[in-house]
Amino acid sequence: MEGTLAAAALVFGIVAFGGFVTGVNGFGFSVVGTALLAATIDPQTAVVVMILPILAGNVSLVRELDRSSLQSCVRRFWPYVAAALVGTIVGMLLLSAIPTQPLTLALGLFVLVYVVFSQPWVSVPGEDRLRGICFTEKTGMKAGLGFVSGVIFGASNVGVQVVAYLQSLKLDRSTFVGVVAMVFLGISTVRVVLASVLGLFGGGDLLLLSAAAAVPGLVGVSAGKWVRPRVPVSYQQVGTMGLLLLIGLRLTSRGIGL
Repeated sequence: MEGTLAAAALVFGIVAFGGFVTGVNGFGFSVVGTALLAATIDPQTAVVVMILPILAGNVSLVRELDRSSLQSCVRRFWPYVAAALVGTIVGMLLLSAIPTQPLTLALGLFVLVYVVFSQPWVSVPGEDRLRGICFTEKTGMKAGLGFVSGVIFGASNVGVQVVAYLQSLKLDRSTFVGVVAMVFLGISTVRVVLASVLGLFGGGDLLLLSAAAAVPGLVGVSAGKWVRPRVPVSYQQVGTMGLLLLIGLRLTSRGIGL
């Protein structure tokens, strides 16, 4: 009993911390929460446990968009979101078939690649050319990127590719936070239904744990939103990139058996 309570407390603490990071930055819930959980439990279980907390956290954040902004963002990004939904279904179908070690390695590598291309201090050769080719607002490119993003997110909870794409569009801070939440909200809603259909919640214990973990997750998001305007953006960047770097290195080392 004590071991069960300690394990639940650890899960709740990790989810609350992931929510806090998201409240501050507008993103990070899925990757921080999943990556930290994957360092303590198997990655497949970590992905499933985070489904409802991610959904609840993004419901809170999407409210930062007013009605007109939300309508504008839906018109602008619907090809990306629609394709991401399809990709998410494919990714979740693959989840149970992916061995634990390769999934752990993939999680770590995704995080490290994101850190390399998102950190603002060192220029990466070829980065501007890559962004110019891939991160455009053409409908076909939006759909293609959305599908790939959905597959990765569905199988791993890693959404840094979504964040990277939206960051490349130079949205203002409030719109960026709201659009990220809108994308993940749509994807996460589908994932809840699909996880139930596929039996990923098992006998129901994981569903209860995921639902319970949504509460500390929301508390973390609220705390992060309160902190956000009080912490300089430069400090937010250092803290977030440093944390993601450590998580990425830890998962990568586990994935290759070190």
